[in-house]
Amino acid sequence: MPLWGATDADESKPKHLTTAQKKEVYATDKGWTVEAGSTMSGNGNTSATPEVLVAIGSLTTSIGSADITEIEWITTAADKSDGFTLSVRARFNEAVDVDTGSGTPYLAVTNGNEGSGTGRGPHNLAYASGTGTNELVFSLAIAADDAATNADDVLTIGANAMNLNSGTIKDAGTSTNATITNSSAIGTAAGSLTVTA
Repeated sequence: MPLWGATDADESKPKHLTTAQKKEVYATDKGWTVEAGSTMSGNGNTSATPEVLVAIGSLTTSIGSADITEIEWITTAADKSDGFTLSVRARFNEAVDVDTGSGTPYLAVTNGNEGSGTGRGPHNLAYASGTGTNELVFSLAIAADDAATNADDVLTIGANAMNLNSGTIKDAGTSTNATITNSSAIGTAAGSLTVTA
């Protein structure tokens, strides 16, 4: 079995990396690359030139359309009385370009309505940053005491949470739309966020 591959499976990434390190590696036209500011580089400089770990020419062509490999919460606390910003990071297996000219892509967060009342959510987090990289950030500000959430509401990310909304998310440098669906396993792995009073 080779130490790396040219497929979109996570197992194709360099075998010596830990699961956490594999999150910071994505495909480019040059090969498997460590994102700028990675914990592996030790410098935290997000403006640094990404480092190629394994050179594989035209790797992004070999793996096909970009896929979501992970979705994670950036927000760690949500207090209704103070207000908060919901932020989520979506990682792809290669860099993607976002075009908001015709509409802004968003990621939907489900509100389980565990608090008093009903009819809250989903919360559509608009694309905020990350074009040209393998990590996109989606955010939504919720003002203090806003009726959008109540204390004890549990917020989760489900399957197929990403919506282009007439915008585009494409493999970087190509005209191919990226695959923007995510499995229920990826959404579940992100866990949940409970709103406090």
